[in-house]
Amino acid sequence: MEADSPARTGGLQNHFHLARRRTLFSAAQTRRAALSAPTNIAEGAAKRGLREFRRYLDISLGSLSELSYLLRFSKDCGVLDEETFQSLEELRSKAGVLTWRLYRCLGRSSHA
Repeated sequence: MEADSPARTGGLQNHFHLARRRTLFSAAQTRRAALSAPTNIAEGAAKRGLREFRRYLDISLGSLSELSYLLRFSKDCGVLDEETFQSLEELRSKAGVLTWRLYRCLGRSSHA
């Protein structure tokens, strides 16, 4: 088979098409996880009672955990460079710490 034969070219085009689709899917999933965290906090804050708010904070923490994985996955696949990954991961980590502290603080309040 020649290097530029239609079969070889088509195979490469399929490979790049699938890689592009995977990158777009990963980017969309990452955006959803990043947006889900503050959205759940806002929604939970509008609910009645601390127990319900804590449930939404718990969901938000899950979204931040998902985001951590997706960022690492994007870096490992070459979508994110190391510097961008570190910057985004630092922001995600700070959001996680603050969300966890709020969750823990509300847990103490509900037992008082």
